[in-house]
Amino acid sequence: MFLKIALLLVFFAVMIGVGLYCRKSSKDVDGFVLGGRSVGPWLTAFAFGTSYFSAVIFVGYAGQFGWSFGLASTWIGLGNAFIGSLLAWLILGRRTRIMTQHIDSKTMPDFFAKRYDSKALKIAASIIVFVFMIPYTASLYNGLSSLFNMAFNMPYWVCILIMAVLTGIYVILGGYMATAINDFIQGLIMLVGIIAVIGATLASHGGLMGAVTKLSEGAANGINGAYVSFFGPDPLSLVFVILLTSLGTWGLPQMVGKFYSIKSEGDIKKGTIISTAFAIIVAGGCYFLGGFGRLYADKVQMNPATGAPLFDTIVPTMLSTLPELIIAIVIVLVLAASMSTLSSLVLTSSSTLTLDVIAPAAKKDFTEKKKLITLRVFIVFFIIISAVIAVIKDKFNFSFIAQMMGVSWGALAGAFLAPFLYGLYWKGATKASVWVSFIVGVGLMIFQMLISLKVVSVAGSGAFIEYMFANSLRSGVLAMVLGLILVPIVSLFTKKPAQSLVDEAFKGYDEKVTVSAKESLSE
Repeated sequence: MFLKIALLLVFFAVMIGVGLYCRKSSKDVDGFVLGGRSVGPWLTAFAFGTSYFSAVIFVGYAGQFGWSFGLASTWIGLGNAFIGSLLAWLILGRRTRIMTQHIDSKTMPDFFAKRYDSKALKIAASIIVFVFMIPYTASLYNGLSSLFNMAFNMPYWVCILIMAVLTGIYVILGGYMATAINDFIQGLIMLVGIIAVIGATLASHGGLMGAVTKLSEGAANGINGAYVSFFGPDPLSLVFVILLTSLGTWGLPQMVGKFYSIKSEGDIKKGTIISTAFAIIVAGGCYFLGGFGRLYADKVQMNPATGAPLFDTIVPTMLSTLPELIIAIVIVLVLAASMSTLSSLVLTSSSTLTLDVIAPAAKKDFTEKKKLITLRVFIVFFIIISAVIAVIKDKFNFSFIAQMMGVSWGALAGAFLAPFLYGLYWKGATKASVWVSFIVGVGLMIFQMLISLKVVSVAGSGAFIEYMFANSLRSGVLAMVLGLILVPIVSLFTKKPAQSLVDEAFKGYDEKVTVSAKESLSE
């Protein structure tokens, strides 16, 4: 117990110290929200990765999908690394940095307003972020309950309070730079932690081959060894999970926002490699670990009503058998993973609401100082409301909140991915097509929530509809794919944007820069 508490106290002291250190870089809005657009590759890459992977993945998803797919769940982590990280950096990184700086955009809603010349789009996007980011933020506390209960036997609300207060302090003090530096530290903890946990878990089962042999003795759908097979017992469902958790990052404001602040061309190249390597180890490691969850089937808590396992208890059950030092490291790991994502989400939410809704509606004397004060007030607001929602969900088990959390990712990615991606690459994308993407993405996920709450039913509506709306993973992928299809189609038949507006937005790509010969051969 002394070891666990000592590690946590050191961790807390470092986080607050970083916040105090970064106060000087958060004296204006650009510094507070984007770090002055001068953040290096290591900080940006780790900020991207730690915003991506939280306790939801380590405790919740690793347990749930590891139980469902066995070792094949490792493909989810690899998809996160190569689609969600590598391709995201290659396809979005440079163009996002160039265009957002050229049109002076600090948030994703502001990008839609300036790229498509529509203040209404900015307000609509801000509302979508506000509505769906809060339950997404509240979900970050999932998994902490069972883990901290195992280690400290403390009430869930105490875990939430500690995490919320500490995150609030360093984000309010240091803004984006404090978040980025702490993300780097938290990322290092995650890397060391996941390697230590995997090593200890495998060692407790006779090494890799011993653990795989034991896992292969189970049966699924009448197939022996299904949980150690290449694609697992349900390959199609596995594909949907990979697509939503990997491609979905391309449309999430808190993820794309990391590209706004990176410093230089060389930093983007380095950041791409670092971010991908980080994702391979952390995400690949988490899902690989979760793949052995069925080895603990006799110890995992079951839902008495359904007979299914309580997924958030699977990984904590696995960890409870490990040495105390490993448990102490894991506690700091999970707390670090959750706090890094929480800080990114609340900074994104508060900056969107302040800069895209409050500032335009305010009078002309809404100074930099007032913007910074408003930003900090909304950070506190978002942290408090997400913590309250998490406590209410745990105490009263409200299914509405649980379903909202499930559809948040799909709604944000479904609404934003297509118009943002086409906006960076294609001059022909129209304002009307963005509206269609917003409506389809949000509409499908609200419909999914109503189905999950049994308010409406799709029974008898056809095999395809029933299959796609069986859960938010499939409908979330449907929302993203429809957006990618509909935006170009609608753009072909709707009013084109003013040519001067589009030319100005893309002008940044044509600016001449001087580089060394090792970067480009002279003609």
